[in-house]
Amino acid sequence: METDRIDVVLSALADPIRRRIVERLGKGEATVTDLSAPFDVSAPAISRHLGVLERAGLITRERHGTWRTCRLRPEAVAELGTWLGGLQPVWDRRFDSLEAVLASQRDHTRVVRASSATPTSTSTVTPDSQEQS
Repeated sequence: METDRIDVVLSALADPIRRRIVERLGKGEATVTDLSAPFDVSAPAISRHLGVLERAGLITRERHGTWRTCRLRPEAVAELGTWLGGLQPVWDRRFDSLEAVLASQRDHTRVVRASSATPTSTSTVTPDSQEQS
């Protein structure tokens, strides 16, 4: 997936209404009326959201008489999934490195606590020695 296309797709999915529309269309074809029902926005606003999704290549819109139906383009979602999947090995390595650093810090903290918990000298603190300061 080319960088410009990724930018357009991710930008389209940045809006929560558009993400919910894509999720709904993942269950099957729907009319514009069906898609707009859960949202408290105007019909022109929904139409603009659908236009953004269509330009991003995530959905198709068709006219059947007076009805307009929308359909998710699974291949577009699959392309995005493939691109995101390519990032996973990088993030896995980064998280593994972070985990190693955190583990070494935990081990160091245990060592420091253990060494400070054992007395280092046999002298005792007396009230007189505290007053000298």
